[in-house]
Amino acid sequence: MTQHVLSPWRTGIKCVCPHCGRGKLFKGFLEFNLRCDQCDTRFDNSGSGDGPAFFVMFAIAILITPPVLVTQIVFDPSVWVQTLVWGPVILAGSVGLLRPFKATLFALEAQHRPKPVDTIPKHEIL
Repeated sequence: MTQHVLSPWRTGIKCVCPHCGRGKLFKGFLEFNLRCDQCDTRFDNSGSGDGPAFFVMFAIAILITPPVLVTQIVFDPSVWVQTLVWGPVILAGSVGLLRPFKATLFALEAQHRPKPVDTIPKHEIL
């Protein structure tokens, strides 16, 4: 019997349960639900830590640096104008990407986490 595996990228972007693809993953902005309301999968064993924040900072730096440099070279605005323009963009981008990145890392962790030995059928152990 083959089990349909959901894409961790799709479930992460949608912020839904990586097991069933329907239940809500978060109960707050970044706080996981204890269990899926659809399939009862536990969410309290996440170990993503600071990983999502690191990847978001890295992605934002890669995406924002070229337009900032082009703006500086073409228009030569003062520092306070650059800060006024790009500060909110960086903040909005970081906050907007943090939740999907956290959900995606959780889904990848859930997909690749080894199963406890007592839950593996005996014919799959050998």
